[in-house]
Amino acid sequence: MPNHPKPPAARRRGKATAGAVAVVAGLLLAGCGGPADGGTPVLTWYINPDDGGQAVIAERCTAESGGAYRIETSLLPSDASSQREQLARRLAAGDTSLDIMSLDPPFIPELAEPGFLAPVPAETAERTTANTLEGALAGATWKDELVTVPFWANTQLLWYRKSVAEAAGLDMSGPVTWDQIIAAAEEQDKFLGVQGALAESMTVWVNALVESGGGQILTNPEASADEVQLGLESEAGTKAAEIVSAIGRQGLGGPGLPTQAENESMLLFQGDSGSFMVNWPFVWPATNGAVEAGNLDESLVEDIGWAIYPQTLEGQEAAPPLGGINLGVGSKSQHPDLAYQAIECIVSPENQTEYFVTNGNPPSDSTAYDDASITEKFPMADEIRQSLEQSAPRPQTPYYNEVSTGIQQNWAPPTQVDPDTTPKTTTDFIVEVLRGERLL
Repeated sequence: MPNHPKPPAARRRGKATAGAVAVVAGLLLAGCGGPADGGTPVLTWYINPDDGGQAVIAERCTAESGGAYRIETSLLPSDASSQREQLARRLAAGDTSLDIMSLDPPFIPELAEPGFLAPVPAETAERTTANTLEGALAGATWKDELVTVPFWANTQLLWYRKSVAEAAGLDMSGPVTWDQIIAAAEEQDKFLGVQGALAESMTVWVNALVESGGGQILTNPEASADEVQLGLESEAGTKAAEIVSAIGRQGLGGPGLPTQAENESMLLFQGDSGSFMVNWPFVWPATNGAVEAGNLDESLVEDIGWAIYPQTLEGQEAAPPLGGINLGVGSKSQHPDLAYQAIECIVSPENQTEYFVTNGNPPSDSTAYDDASITEKFPMADEIRQSLEQSAPRPQTPYYNEVSTGIQQNWAPPTQVDPDTTPKTTTDFIVEVLRGERLL
């Protein structure tokens, strides 16, 4: 989608986008973003599904604007890929209603490179990122420039059953490695909770393993499609494949591993055969909710501990997964200044704090974690904050869809991963796709 000359694969994507423009142009609503209520400008905020928290914040910021604007929310599809597709098509079509958008970090370069995002004013950038955690800030930038504003961030922790770790003699007071928890699960005849499905969760896992091993999936993520270079054929890539392969081939991921995503691995962890699990913070309220509903024994909560993501290499700080949502403004918005004014309200530490407590989505602002309501609801808040400082985004590239899909198709299911061949076959596959020599 860049504006510079495109290689064959990118030209085909350009044709697809052009076709989408014609389709979406007919769907645009006349007058979107225009004044309402006697002249009050309406800002449309395209939100990802949640428990109603974004709508509440929209109402609050509307009231606090003193009549300067009114925020209306428009719900995006439930899965991230469909969200990306809808927003990319609308932006390419010049949709003026895209005043504020909730964006997944991996998709930001694809929208920033062709100029689909309105520039972030310097004053807004300074005010909204003064206390932003490092991982969240990295996921909001493209080519060393802030192109979106961090809203909430997300990361994975290592969850563990205290009884299993104790029985295995594993000291959880400090960092542990993947090799250690694999050995502990095997020794105790338990399952490891990981996400082995052919889905985005596989890219999340592989990226965290490679980054934690000191490598990168892409060594030059800002390059054009025909010049992109992968870093999987490295010690870090081989070690990542060894970990995924060991869990798959030794049956440590459970019988459902090939189709197991975040929810399924949580259920595995909650069962009698659970031991260790890497997963997002939603695990904690979900488990407590199941106990309150009588679906799980309350003793389970007492047996759950948490720690920073496992190290790929002993002694080398882990780079946990980064997720979350950033806020962007469409370049064709009729009210970009008001949109950024509204964004400053939306991402205030107070709103981030309440959003975490009510919807379970962690703040990107480090100062929000000092609020007592957060530590009361999420006793692992300090670990979440530390994890977000250490976290690494997935490859920041306009060709993220091709890269992620290529990883998924070569690393799932884990039983078929071979440390001797998978890094190379993945590299060859993605390079051929980006150069238009192969289809996904």
